[in-house]
Amino acid sequence: MDLIPLPHRTERAEGFYELGDGFGIEAGPGTEGTARWLRATLGAATGLALPPKRGDEYDVLHLSVRPGLNAEEYRLVVAPHGVHVQGGSSAGVFWGAQTMLQLLGPDAFRRAPLPGRTWRLPLTEIRDSPRFRWRGVMLDVARHFMPKDGVLRYLDLLAAHKLNVFHFHLTDDQGWRVEIRKYPRLTEVGSWRARTKFGHRASPLWEEKPHGGHYTQDDIREIVAYAAERHITVVPEIDVPGHSQAAIAAYPELGNTDVVDTTALSVWDTWGINPNVLAPTDNTLRFYEGVFEEVLELFPSEFIHVGGDECPKDQWRQSPAAQERIRELGLKDEDELQAWFIGHFDSWLTARGRRLIGWDEILEGGLAKGAAVSSWRGYAGGVAAARAGHDVVMCPEQQVYLDHRQDAGADEPVPIGFVRTLEDVYRFEPVPAELTPDEARHVLGTQANLWTEVMEDRARVDYQAFPRLAAFAEVAWSGLPAPTERDFAGFERRLAAHYGRLDALGVAYRPPTGPRPWQRRPEVPGRPIDGPPPNR
Repeated sequence: MDLIPLPHRTERAEGFYELGDGFGIEAGPGTEGTARWLRATLGAATGLALPPKRGDEYDVLHLSVRPGLNAEEYRLVVAPHGVHVQGGSSAGVFWGAQTMLQLLGPDAFRRAPLPGRTWRLPLTEIRDSPRFRWRGVMLDVARHFMPKDGVLRYLDLLAAHKLNVFHFHLTDDQGWRVEIRKYPRLTEVGSWRARTKFGHRASPLWEEKPHGGHYTQDDIREIVAYAAERHITVVPEIDVPGHSQAAIAAYPELGNTDVVDTTALSVWDTWGINPNVLAPTDNTLRFYEGVFEEVLELFPSEFIHVGGDECPKDQWRQSPAAQERIRELGLKDEDELQAWFIGHFDSWLTARGRRLIGWDEILEGGLAKGAAVSSWRGYAGGVAAARAGHDVVMCPEQQVYLDHRQDAGADEPVPIGFVRTLEDVYRFEPVPAELTPDEARHVLGTQANLWTEVMEDRARVDYQAFPRLAAFAEVAWSGLPAPTERDFAGFERRLAAHYGRLDALGVAYRPPTGPRPWQRRPEVPGRPIDGPPPNR
């Protein structure tokens, strides 16, 4: 049946159930959202009205929440006289409906019916539940802005693959993307840069036109609501104390004014690690508390991501004000100063019923109490955090950074990093083998990251994400065997059918034979790294 991600248990019977014009939906309590979604999506693809029906009628899709199942667990039964989708919660029902859509074939993902199409489901019973509670994708909209309609489309693509966390990277040196009403210059100034480096930061090429954009608060509310209808949690990222030049360009007093003329800074137009970081002052803390107050109003997520990565300490070492702050607080060095900075917002968020999560650099100088860690520099940060009793999301750069190149061939567009083939991603294991069972319980799940320095538009994001994101989704959802024992050939066979679904969804994926001519970027320098990536 070519399902992706692979269900836990499937039993197939002979025959099919055909959806006729009278096919309707009985939506039990808690399943109204899934019924609404099916009428909008499946109704558009098939032309069927899918009216409300009672359970004692024929030709009915029964949606129900069933006590005794885990929250995201579902049971899908296609019987001769009707279809049943049961879930442990509304989320489980929704994932079961997604599986049913796949069983109907690729055309079920289109937006209008094709003439003469017959809709039928194989008689089957599927029992399924996810391995991890955090099955995430990070999308960087700071380096290259993705307009709202593109973000909504990506939420649909995540939902189609049973991914349930959207990590929204909203601020960086190259752009500030979320409206903060208390500080309007963050978007008036910080959301636009004059030009953009094309290719790796060593490239001589520039796109000599302004680039930018931002989401209004109403845009964010729409994105969050759209995600919630699809049982996806949006986790916002507001970077501190590094990756902050766009904010400093808008409000120069946020920078280390005793070291650099921050009034001369503009939104950064190239890539790499930026030396201009936030000043560790009370003014900076109050400013970002104002930012986070509005962020909390917009995003109801348990976790708020504060970055914390790649913060050079040179300006703090040179700053009399920063050195005085270190002495005042009785800190040992600049690493502990960053830990104090992160710890402040950990306490601030905790007091408001939220949890801080940051990149694994927040381990340096002492791990903030109550913080969770996104382990990106390999597995080591996640191992250290889990052993210290902190929750972890595993997203090691060498394994699941999907901006890394997919092949060693010369035609790969702007080749970055290690070669991470489809098979490499399929054999990724999120839980480090050295963790004990108690320590492993701190691994909330896993996440694939899409950094967009060399992804200038939606088509480039599609190319880097797919089909590898389908492999990642199976790793995150399905209870696969050990990496060396996984049936990659079987996955490839199922993927051959899945390409039809991606085609129907308009995804500009990388074909298995290599990039199409228009997907290449000849003569645009990248930064390929040879050899296998370190597995640590």
